[in-house]
Amino acid sequence: MLSLVLIFIASLFFTGIVIRTKSLASGRKGPGVMQPLYDVVRLFRKGSVYSPTTTVIFQVAPTVYFASVVMAILLLPMGQMPGVLSFDGDFIFFAYILALGKFFNIIAALDTGSSFQGMGASREALFSMFAEPAFFILMGSMALLTGHTSFHDIFAELHLGSTINYALAGLASFVLVMIAMIENSRMPIDDPKTHLELTMVHEVMILDNSGFDLGLITAAGYLKFAMYGTLIVNLFVGSTDPQYAIPLFFAIQALMAVSVGLIESFMARFRMSHNAQFIVALSSVALLIFFGVLLVLNKLV
Repeated sequence: MLSLVLIFIASLFFTGIVIRTKSLASGRKGPGVMQPLYDVVRLFRKGSVYSPTTTVIFQVAPTVYFASVVMAILLLPMGQMPGVLSFDGDFIFFAYILALGKFFNIIAALDTGSSFQGMGASREALFSMFAEPAFFILMGSMALLTGHTSFHDIFAELHLGSTINYALAGLASFVLVMIAMIENSRMPIDDPKTHLELTMVHEVMILDNSGFDLGLITAAGYLKFAMYGTLIVNLFVGSTDPQYAIPLFFAIQALMAVSVGLIESFMARFRMSHNAQFIVALSSVALLIFFGVLLVLNKLV
């Protein structure tokens, strides 16, 4: 339960820190850190408008998407405390409960009958499919290193006592940050501020969502950033006592938010044809982690 509370708190500030970092990097004053939260509250107070061409799928998809993210968060541990749900192989359930929410978002976009939203949905599905192997290679490598298959046991047994283990954690952090950027359709894969439908991914997919439904989708995106940040936190916190783990949690979350802001400030968006190549390349980085684990276990001949 501790991880759930901390992630919800971190999600209130995460996107605001990202936007604030981008503002400072570009020499602008920019909005306050709490502005994204105010925007979500404003959306929650509005009613949703549904096109007569849509069905019940479009209406329930935002709720399923938000619920899938919350369910995934329930699996994440925090220091010595396991997640609300913890069992062997839970990282597989974690990936596919998120995939379920993404699936409903995609079919909701197709349900509108819009060619633009169908285009965005196909891109979102493609990018998520390419990012999936990197996550499974990463978590499979950690499972091989520790001999466990649940998040709590993996992170509890992951001791960063040698240089190569710190290198593996650094590479794993990079992979998780990039997966978070892909899953949230951020730079350099997608530009959330663009208004050109031909180059949009996530934004064009939710063009018909409004009011409370759009608030759920936006809030789920904020939670996903903090969720992946929690995975990075657990790489370094491990079995640390809560009195030390909680300050480290917020420090690493803030560092990740600043890193995301700097990436979006100083990296140009990739050409659409290069996105797939970049995402597939993450699997190569994950393979480096796999070979590093084999080296640590003396199984690399």
